[in-house]
Amino acid sequence: MSPVALPTQRAAVLHAPKDLRIEERVLWPPSHNQAQVSIEATGLCGSDLHYYLAGRNGDFVIQDPLVLGHEAAGIVTSIGTHVNHLKVGQRVAIEAGIMCNDCSYCRSGRYNLCKGLRFCSSAKTYPHLDGTLQDRMNHPAHLLHPLPDNVSFEQAALAEPLSVLIHASRRASLEPTQTVLVFGVGAIGLLACAVARSKGASHVVAIDINAQRLDFAKKHGFADAVYCLPTVDNLKGRTTGNPVEDALRRSKETIANALMVLGEPDGVDVVFECTGAEPCIQMSVHAAATGGKVMLVGMGARNVTLPISAAATREVDILGSFRYANTYPAALALLSSGSLPNVDVLVTHRFKLADTGKAFELLAKGKDENGRMVLKVVVGRGPQ
Repeated sequence: MSPVALPTQRAAVLHAPKDLRIEERVLWPPSHNQAQVSIEATGLCGSDLHYYLAGRNGDFVIQDPLVLGHEAAGIVTSIGTHVNHLKVGQRVAIEAGIMCNDCSYCRSGRYNLCKGLRFCSSAKTYPHLDGTLQDRMNHPAHLLHPLPDNVSFEQAALAEPLSVLIHASRRASLEPTQTVLVFGVGAIGLLACAVARSKGASHVVAIDINAQRLDFAKKHGFADAVYCLPTVDNLKGRTTGNPVEDALRRSKETIANALMVLGEPDGVDVVFECTGAEPCIQMSVHAAATGGKVMLVGMGARNVTLPISAAATREVDILGSFRYANTYPAALALLSSGSLPNVDVLVTHRFKLADTGKAFELLAKGKDENGRMVLKVVVGRGPQ
């Protein structure tokens, strides 16, 4: 008898920087606690782009070929023997982090801090765990979240970055009527503005170095007011000969001017720092009002010089935020509620799986051939 041919599927596999190949892989059935999902939409994010361009994301270096992608949604096509809460044909969002469910962090509900956590498309752990840029994938069933009927696959793919901001807003104890400033208005920053609005913030303002992105944020109602930061070359003033002290002084003076323009001369209640850039982190401390909070969301510079006395003497809390925990139901409910107007405009470009390389190249450029700004690029399953 001839051997039975196993079914296959396509996957976009990164072998080295910019070496991304569409490959045929065996499609294995789901294990007893898994479900198999047909991936209908995957949003590309900054960490995916770092891996694509450099083969690494910070300290995490690709050691074996890796399937990227972790902002995804799809349709259940098969279920394991011990899965009772899902059915074939169900639309789901995929939560990409697989926790151990046994450590003290997992037991306390902070599973995002689980030391054994494995994350789809991340090279932090080895063997790596493949991501969602493939036709189908098997995933633990308890991390598949049913979609409300009025939430599309593209919107559900936004549940992952939206979860980052829901988690950050919980860490900041964001309350109605508070004032909010967001540094950086890429997709994450725009979602920070949107979450702040959904929480009833009285005034949401945004700062960036990109005037086009700021115009987008203002035009589509994400921010009430915006401010475009001057470049370092355009910043004038005395110098002390100490580069660190000069940088701290420039940050303080720059944000003071920005706050005046934004109508918040005394600072804001909560700052969401979504860039990871050292000058913006420094400015965040001065942007917070006395007794305010700085929420560090962006991942960038590993080591930063902070105006720590300005934080201490004004009781400004500086808080870290890493991914999310127990947020997906809230994110999907928020997407379904209509409380995030214009969220669909975040998806600016779409590609099929076969064109994943082109999608990454466009994301790296930041603008398409027509000069349109690139925010969120979504890769869809496309034809077989």
